[in-house]
Amino acid sequence: MKTNELIHEDFKRCVDFHGHICGGLAIGYRAAQEGLLWLKEHRALDEELVTIVENDACGVDAVQVLTGCTFGKGNFIYRDYGKMAFTFFSRKTGKGVRMAPVDRGFAPDPEQKALFEKVRSNTATDEDRKTLSELGRKKAEAILESPLEKLFKITPAQVPIPEKARIHPSILCDRCHEPTMETRLENIDGQKICRGCQEQGAQHLNN
Repeated sequence: MKTNELIHEDFKRCVDFHGHICGGLAIGYRAAQEGLLWLKEHRALDEELVTIVENDACGVDAVQVLTGCTFGKGNFIYRDYGKMAFTFFSRKTGKGVRMAPVDRGFAPDPEQKALFEKVRSNTATDEDRKTLSELGRKKAEAILESPLEKLFKITPAQVPIPEKARIHPSILCDRCHEPTMETRLENIDGQKICRGCQEQGAQHLNN
């Protein structure tokens, strides 16, 4: 990939959506780009495609932009596995592909990590932020130009294609009285309680 992908329109759209250039965004971009090529598909307008992501890091923003799979459509599924892995399905063909990292070569280096911590703790100077931005750009450039086999292990997906999104009626929670999807209510002591109220109850018991 010797063309300047940093000015490619698709990648620019990902940057605009995410807010900045970084290595994680580039990883998601490469994964989604290759996933669409592997499936011989284009960006989904509805639920033609399904994406499963195993992390909630920067790359998932690029995946949403390129594939058109989103939480709102119900065809963007998050599994909290802590892996920079992505699975793409085509409902039309029934085929799927999973892309998992080969190694941690694209992870932030120690300098980036130290600067991330400064930003998180609000101690970063303007120069620190500038340096972090430049390091992110360089990491993205390296990832965009890397051979695909150095980034991902690519295998046909081995899990069933998830069902299409369903619309469930909302029922009032017996505790907070807010409308809640019926499948997210649990029967507790004869009352239908939403997960938010359950969590608040658990926190109260732990305090």
